[in-house]
Amino acid sequence: MIGGILPDWVAAEAAYDDPEGDPSDELFPQERALIARAVPKRRREFTTVRFLARRALRRLGEAPVPLLPDRRGAPSWPAGVVGSMTHCEGYRAAVVARSPRTAAVGIDAEPDAPLPEGVRDVVTLPGERARLDALAARDPRVSWDRLLFSAKESVFKVWYPLTRRELDFTEAEIEIDPSDRTFLARLLVPGPVIGELQVTQFPGRWIASRGLVATAVHIGAAPHTGTGPT
Repeated sequence: MIGGILPDWVAAEAAYDDPEGDPSDELFPQERALIARAVPKRRREFTTVRFLARRALRRLGEAPVPLLPDRRGAPSWPAGVVGSMTHCEGYRAAVVARSPRTAAVGIDAEPDAPLPEGVRDVVTLPGERARLDALAARDPRVSWDRLLFSAKESVFKVWYPLTRRELDFTEAEIEIDPSDRTFLARLLVPGPVIGELQVTQFPGRWIASRGLVATAVHIGAAPHTGTGPT
């Protein structure tokens, strides 16, 4: 699912359920210590997504290593590798790629269901809400507000490793294209500098399938500044 909306040089692994058995068997001691007090559901998600990430890393020729989260929860990848993880009810995925060919990659998956009451107004801008209403009138089969939320999550997962700064939901404006399943995030604050270019927008792709919506943002070493995805 995720792999289909990313360039083919990005290694993607996904699962729709957790493996059977004791999830802690798949963890390094440092990782196991982080979730020692976690509830079983959290332990399974944490473990499965790292199992998938290490499987993706092996496709790049990388040996298994602990994947420890930083203060914001972003995983620490081996030198020369960038990546992203996501997990939600019924889906876990991890993607990795070599830098500098890929400067950053972000993925997110969510249930294809409307956002909880009151959340839409918190995570969207007025222009986004108008476009969401138009999309819902055009095709009510997709939970467009959830898709936009997912896109903003993917944007943050690209933004944070490049800047080490927070990005508020109101600091990037998303426009979804329903016809070619792409979206464009326009940054409303100064963007990161990659090479000698300041990036002002992040292009992405999306998919809706099997009761889920998923989004991905890929930023190449030579960032794209037009209106389509890289």
